[in-house]
Amino acid sequence: METVTDTAAANRDTTAATGPTPTGGVDWHRLREDFPILHQTVHGKPLIYFDNAATSQKPRVVIETLRRYYERDNANVHRGIHELSNRATQAYEAARTRVARFLNARSPDEIVFTRGTTEGINLVAQAWGLQNLRPGDVILLTELEHHSNLVPWQMLAQRVGAKLAFVPVTGDEGLVDERRLAELLAPPVKLFAMVHVSNSLGVVNPVADWCARARQRGIVTLVDGAQSAGHMPVDVQAIGCDFFVFSGHKTCGPTGVGVLYGRRELLEHMPPWQGGGEMILSVDYHQTTFKAPPHRFEAGTPDISGPIGLHAALDYLDGIGRARIWQHDQELAQYAYDRLAAIPGIRLFGPKRGRAGLVSFLLNDVHAHDVVTLADREGIALRGGHHCTQPLMRKLGVESTARASFYFYNTFEEVDRFVEVIRAIQKFFSR
Repeated sequence: METVTDTAAANRDTTAATGPTPTGGVDWHRLREDFPILHQTVHGKPLIYFDNAATSQKPRVVIETLRRYYERDNANVHRGIHELSNRATQAYEAARTRVARFLNARSPDEIVFTRGTTEGINLVAQAWGLQNLRPGDVILLTELEHHSNLVPWQMLAQRVGAKLAFVPVTGDEGLVDERRLAELLAPPVKLFAMVHVSNSLGVVNPVADWCARARQRGIVTLVDGAQSAGHMPVDVQAIGCDFFVFSGHKTCGPTGVGVLYGRRELLEHMPPWQGGGEMILSVDYHQTTFKAPPHRFEAGTPDISGPIGLHAALDYLDGIGRARIWQHDQELAQYAYDRLAAIPGIRLFGPKRGRAGLVSFLLNDVHAHDVVTLADREGIALRGGHHCTQPLMRKLGVESTARASFYFYNTFEEVDRFVEVIRAIQKFFSR
């Protein structure tokens, strides 16, 4: 039987361009040398990793930072007075300061370490939401939201008697209906939680504008930055949000660590979410006095190595320049979109221009999982499914899509190979 590889070889598009040369003075091919995992074969083919929206790969400096911490400094933080504990505590708090600088927060005290974007949103829902929302209040979301920025609000609404409202999106491009947003952004809305960059469609939302409009109406805002923080410059003061969340593992950092930024004025009035050691000033058998933020929200022994590894990752990203990374991501995505659009019988999702670094698509009569499975045999790592956006998939009239998501260590040559394989898969199923 003719394989996808045979078909690809027979149908190689020898006239295809190799893509534009990105500006910015960065040698993107050289940066690939910093990522050991990229230099391997999968099923006998060179690995092409296009699943960066799920998790990014880690540069050697992050791996070495984690190794060095566990070899030299491993100890619990804040509680000991011996040298290892002092070194671990200094490194842990230095990471908090580094994150504050990465987001341009006013103070490290506005940075809470979490397990990821999901936990950060849950923390706000439980600590701020339970204290501030009442029956009849409205939580406003968009139809683009990841389950992590939907399910916690559903749970909160059911618990306090609040309601959810959704700003609709239009067509396969998935752009938010600004007219409906203007109508919905009004009392009794108390919270507007919005995704910065859609993980399914690559839509980039104008969150600074939305937060400014919400603030004028006294509405608290939360921005889900899981897909933006590691790809573009993020300034929480310029955005004007009350809360911002992101995950370390999508920013070249370790898994299991994330960040919640909260305006100090809000954090200071929020009760703890979890209780235990480290977040207390004093305890007796019947009453506890809690620390000030951010430690109030970090009960128990934290993931110490995670923030330390994240510190190294943020240094690495800023060494490249997030503006340069953002430009490169967008150029790759646009190139991939344009080349895929030339394939007959393909359905593309997300904006035609101005998209973030990913492309979602479907081939006629081919399930997304089949596309991803066959691409994997060619060494190409894609993602197939609903991407934790089931309501959005239903809105688009599909069960799932295949998704290629890019990062700065990806190349135009990899996109060319990816498109070649997609063409071969389409021919394989059309016989």
